[in-house]
Amino acid sequence: MSEGGTKLEAHFESMERQADAARFGMWVFLASEALLFGALFTLYACYREKWPHAFEVGVAKNDALLGTTNTLLLITSSFLVVLGIDRYRRGDALVAARLVASTAAIGLLFLLIKSHEYAMHFSEGIFPGGHGAYFADAPAGSAVFFTLYFTMTGLHAIHVTVGMGVLVYSAIQVRRRRMSLHGLEIAALYWHLVDCIWIFLWPLYYLARGS
Repeated sequence: MSEGGTKLEAHFESMERQADAARFGMWVFLASEALLFGALFTLYACYREKWPHAFEVGVAKNDALLGTTNTLLLITSSFLVVLGIDRYRRGDALVAARLVASTAAIGLLFLLIKSHEYAMHFSEGIFPGGHGAYFADAPAGSAVFFTLYFTMTGLHAIHVTVGMGVLVYSAIQVRRRRMSLHGLEIAALYWHLVDCIWIFLWPLYYLARGS
């Protein structure tokens, strides 16, 4: 017995129970990810309270236009994957696969823009851990700001990369009609997490420049 290419495992009574278990497992994973980034956001808040000027100067060094562009890209990508789920529910596997693949393509564009930002920082002598010429005259606390910046945005970039892999795999399986609808929904949940995390990173590292 199967649903969209997903087999019913022997320890489940029905496909519905199996789908519910998969969703619950994903929500538990998402909760653990929220705890990880929640701890990092707490660190940010504490250090910003200690070195407000350094954090304001650090935020001003980031390109708000590029950060906002990446925000709009991720919001658009989440919208596309939701459309993909809707098309798959309606039985249009080809369009659904294209929408999911387009979501992954937007993720790649996000990473290219982020890589360009990193390259800009490196060219100015800004490296993780307070290494580089920039920190010779930077305000106290600047090393902490940029270490947090590279750590948090770097972790997020890793999540984007993993999400892209999941979406590409999902697009292929959807095109072949070998993925269940709930499987695609679970993949989309992970991508929505990636989007939500960035929505919190965006104001902290691009908009909060102080008075």
